[in-house]
Amino acid sequence: MTDEPTPLSPRRQSRPVYVGDVQVGGDAPVVVQTMTNTDTADAAATLEQIARLADAGAEIVRVAVPDRRAAEAVPEIVRRTPVPLIADIHFDHRLALASIEAGIHGLRLNPGNIRDAAKVRQVVQAAKERGISIRIGVNEGSLPPIPALADGELPPPKVQRMVDAALWEIAILTDMGFEDIKLSLKAFDVPTMVSAYREIAGRVPYPLHLGVTEAGTPGAGSVRSAVGIGILLAEGIGDTIRVSLAADPAEELPVCWDILKSLNIRFRGATIVACPTCGRIEVDLIPLAKQVEEHFQTLGKPITVAVMGCVVNGPGESRDADIGLAAGKGRGAIFRKGEVVRIVSEDQFLSALMEEGAKVIAEKFGDEAPAPPTSRDGDFIPLAPAASPRLPGRAARRG
Repeated sequence: MTDEPTPLSPRRQSRPVYVGDVQVGGDAPVVVQTMTNTDTADAAATLEQIARLADAGAEIVRVAVPDRRAAEAVPEIVRRTPVPLIADIHFDHRLALASIEAGIHGLRLNPGNIRDAAKVRQVVQAAKERGISIRIGVNEGSLPPIPALADGELPPPKVQRMVDAALWEIAILTDMGFEDIKLSLKAFDVPTMVSAYREIAGRVPYPLHLGVTEAGTPGAGSVRSAVGIGILLAEGIGDTIRVSLAADPAEELPVCWDILKSLNIRFRGATIVACPTCGRIEVDLIPLAKQVEEHFQTLGKPITVAVMGCVVNGPGESRDADIGLAAGKGRGAIFRKGEVVRIVSEDQFLSALMEEGAKVIAEKFGDEAPAPPTSRDGDFIPLAPAASPRLPGRAARRG
């Protein structure tokens, strides 16, 4: 850890757009989002999941609108949602129109499966009238067909096809004077995904939604997502992120926040520093570290907590932690910013660390409610808009 956490690269400049009252791009922090996996037609189940996702750190939630029944449930879901919603639309532009009429806060359209420019224009006109943004979502698995090739002509590389698909749809929108655009160019293959985003980042001014599509199960998918999203964020590319896992969507959100924390971009909840264990440790460190993580993540305060298995080196190796434990056989040292403040017996490791953590939190945050996420300069960033029957219009949005 460094004394002054800073990102690796300056952020790429982009136009600000809004989803409800959440700004994406411009000078806004990188926004975290996910997607429900309920049947959207079941409004009660969908709203219950949206509430859980908001509590877990989602600032925007996307819902699938695959058919008429789902579209009919959108008005109730919009009325009761605690965070802005994006309607995910494929194939049928009428579902986009119905979602707009229902008050949805944003749209995601795929240029690979709504191929009629006239139908796209209908959606754009309706979105323009309502003042909502559109994400052009390009996926490598659903690109427009390759035009007929001359004899001996090779098809264009996949990255070029992805960029061309995005630019084609951008042209439809901008020809109508529509600029509230976000872009994603997702692929399962990380080098393809990274190359596509790098290419489009230098060609358009719009905010970019980062993600590795269909990344996989939580273990491998988290790694694949962290590599792809992390490379781009480290280069200053990206304005909002989603980690796509074959799991409960609530499992995606800690990964998103850990990616941002690892790059010193945004912070939410505790950062846990723990040694990887070795032949020197004399305590059962792994379950202890898990208990510490669970406790301090529940508190939601952005502090750094270290759990080290060596009394000799622990405080030094994690001297920048707000609080920590250097555990040895039978006893351990509780330290703050590398300075030992008390020695405790082994049966007090967890309770003593929790007690010292409570003191640090009281000193830093007083009696505040659990802290929302912070940007890298330490300013508090609202995690989600306050629940209301309808989210405010643009005149009331922050930014």
